[in-house]
Amino acid sequence: MADPSTSPRLTRASVVEAHKLIKPYIHHTPVLTNAALTTLASTPRDPKDLAGTPWESRTPAKPKMRLWFKCENFQRVGAFKARGAFHAIERLKLEPGWLAGGGAEKGVITHSSGNHAQALALAARTNGIPAYIIMPSISAAPKIAATKGYGANVIFSGSTSVEREEVTAKVIEQTGARLVPPYDHPDIVLGQGTLGLELQADVRNLIGGEQTDRVTGETTLSVYRSSNKGLDAILAPCGGGGMLSGVALSCEGTGIRVFGAEPSFEGADDAKRGRFTHATGDSSLGYNF
Repeated sequence: MADPSTSPRLTRASVVEAHKLIKPYIHHTPVLTNAALTTLASTPRDPKDLAGTPWESRTPAKPKMRLWFKCENFQRVGAFKARGAFHAIERLKLEPGWLAGGGAEKGVITHSSGNHAQALALAARTNGIPAYIIMPSISAAPKIAATKGYGANVIFSGSTSVEREEVTAKVIEQTGARLVPPYDHPDIVLGQGTLGLELQADVRNLIGGEQTDRVTGETTLSVYRSSNKGLDAILAPCGGGGMLSGVALSCEGTGIRVFGAEPSFEGADDAKRGRFTHATGDSSLGYNF
């Protein structure tokens, strides 16, 4: 991977620069509304529905919301992951000598079960660079086929992160390929954050007109604020944190609040249950979602 110390600072300005780098390679995906969901979100709950929940005995909220959806399901490879992958490749291309016999011919590598796998395979093919993708053998067949269809060398591994990383390390040793991680790298975070910039700008431009369209697939949910003709908040999936972190950076200094979202069904709220700790001397700061 590119040395994180050489990456731009994690700021909104750096997200803007990332967008300039990847703009020729990505789709500016649409922002749509959904009248049914907007009505549902703006309808107070029946107090009886709150029985047995943490909000029991509280007065139901009476929000007036307008929901906007950033349709990254229309992005290349069908997911926002294309943004981070293309930005990571563009940053490597800026590394002195990397293209001219400095390592590009050895390729890039990652481990992913699907969307990042396809995204890096596409970004590598676009730039004429070999790609090695470590995929769990239990990955969805269509995603394996798509990754191979983009010209990547697919190597299978076990399903756990330890197993995937072990195979990745072996392939790096054999090929000298550069690692492009799925989410935990500044270049990935900045690339994913570009969708936040587009969302903010598009909502400002769209306010005043009515849109009613059905939204399906992978989306980012936003809440309308009429007082300043912009967004009040953005809800983004937690996942590995790359897109959520990037969107938060894109909102730096704007006053827009950012929330991570995940399902609680059958224990899927791992980010909420997790604890991220940063040591500071004899104490530590914990951050709970």
